[in-house]
Order: sequence, then C-alpha cells, then structure tokens
Amino acid sequence: MGNINPRVDLAFKKIFGVEENKDLLIALINSIVSDEDQLVDLTLLNPYNAKNFQNDKLSILDIKAQNHEGKLYNIEMQITDEKHYDKRALYYWGKLYSNQLKESESYGKLSKAIGIHILNFSCIKGQDKYHNRFVIKEKDSNQHYFKDLELHTIELQKFADDLSDELSDLVDKIKTSLDIWVSFLTKYDLLSKSGVPQNMRAQPIDKAIHVLEVMSLSGVERTAYEDHLKWMRDQTSTVERVREDSFAEGEAKGRAEGEAKGRAEGEAKKATATARKMLEKGSDVDFVSECTGLSISEVEKIKRDISARN
Repeated sequence: MGNINPRVDLAFKKIFGVEENKDLLIALINSIVSDEDQLVDLTLLNPYNAKNFQNDKLSILDIKAQNHEGKLYNIEMQITDEKHYDKRALYYWGKLYSNQLKESESYGKLSKAIGIHILNFSCIKGQDKYHNRFVIKEKDSNQHYFKDLELHTIELQKFADDLSDELSDLVDKIKTSLDIWVSFLTKYDLLSKSGVPQNMRAQPIDKAIHVLEVMSLSGVERTAYEDHLKWMRDQTSTVERVREDSFAEGEAKGRAEGEAKGRAEGEAKKATATARKMLEKGSDVDFVSECTGLSISEVEKIKRDISARN
C-alpha cells in the first residue's frame, strides 16, 4: 500500500467511485453529513472508467452520487489550492443543482444538492477545525429557509499538520468516524505498517486499506497515476517555494524597513540637536526650520522646551 497514495485522484476514485466499493463511499459520506442526509444506498452517476480517466482534469476529481430520495452528493478531492476556489465551489454546486431539471419541468422536482470538498490544503483562515459545514441562514433570526444548498470542506492539512509518525498520537486524536477516514487519507502508510487500531474499526476502514493494498493498475492507469503523483508533488513543492520566498522576501523587507526607520530616526535626532543649538544662539525660528528641514511647529516646540528648562 505504501506505493499508492489514496489522495491521488486516480486512486481515490478507484477506492470510492466503483460499484463494488459503494459501501466505502456511503460510510465516507455518512461521516460528513447530518443525520437527515444519511445514506442507506446510492447510485453512482459517474463511476470510475479507466479509459475516460486519462482526460480528467488534474488536481480536481469528483464522484457524483444520488440517494433514493433524489438528493445529490458531489464528493470532490482537490490536491492544490486554486485562486477563487470558493467561487468555483459555488459554481459547480450551482451546476449540480440546476442540471437536475429537464426542459419544461417544475422547480418542485429539484432536490437538495450537497457538495463535499476534501482539500489537500488549508483555505479557511481563522478557523482551526478541519471540517466546516456551510448553509444559508437569515442573518438576524438564523432561520434556515433555503435548505437545498449545503457545502462541506474537509481540510486535510489542519488534521494532520500536528501529528507525528507515532500511531499512539493518531489514535489519541481520533474522536469521530470522519477522523477515521481523514486518518486513512493522510496517514495511510502508518496504518499499513502498524495495523488498524481497535477504535478505528467502527467504519469499514479495514476494507479501504485492503483495497489500497491490493490495488492493481493497468499500464495506462499506472502512467496516469505516476503523472498525477508527479504533478501533485510538483505543485506541493511550488507552493512551499512560494511560501519560503514570501517569508524570505518579508524578512528582507522588514530589515530594509528597519534600517530605513533607523536612519530616519538618526537624522531626526541630528536635526533636533542642530535646531536646539541654533535656537540657543538666538537664531530665528523660520531660519532654523529652513536649515534643519524641521517644520515650524517642531522648531517652536523645541524653543518652548528650551524656555521651560531655563
């Protein structure tokens, strides 16, 4: 299992986006959504197809499903942060929702659409929890009237960033069924090496790990997987370089600003000392201001200070 990363789009969809593993997808969705949206069964609307996968867009993978009531679920695995991600998430939710209707059909046929975004990056600032649920509510009364829109974000980095490579640390952090699935996605190699702890077996995590361990890739799939994995690593390296460059640039800018501030303060002190000497020798305020570059009010203040001391 160690040589296949479940976050890479091809592997993710081969685990969760095929008929024989629908139970894994159901368990994953149920660990995320509220009680009223729990699934017993689902229909895959875009099951994994190796031939079509070569044309799938890098960095974004989605699995569309529908329950017996007509509710739609779009589970998306996104590797890298993209500009305007929030707007894109809303745009694709809108397409999922509006595409339900055929020409001349009533709006009453529209069912709730739930977008689930599993993100390999952090994007929601000021929020420490890794799972966030977004709905539309009235600002003052908090009334939840438009109930068909719901978006979830699962920020994997926020869960895994402070974890060591010790299984005991991972076990201590697991409190919910979603924690178990996020552990699988982020610490799959640790689980493979150490075995699945007892408190993680409430979900069919054993099957997910087994699927990943025995996963076989055809020549075309292996090429696609390697390409996508390389792209994922390149993107991660690019983001890290940008962050490092930004940090270095910030440090250099801070040093330059500090040096400039120091020079300005030194020049101001020198001008003040010169003005004081000139005033003590009887020079005119306007003349002192002209010679030192200090404002009239600054020179007058120095003059008042001299008078007060005398």
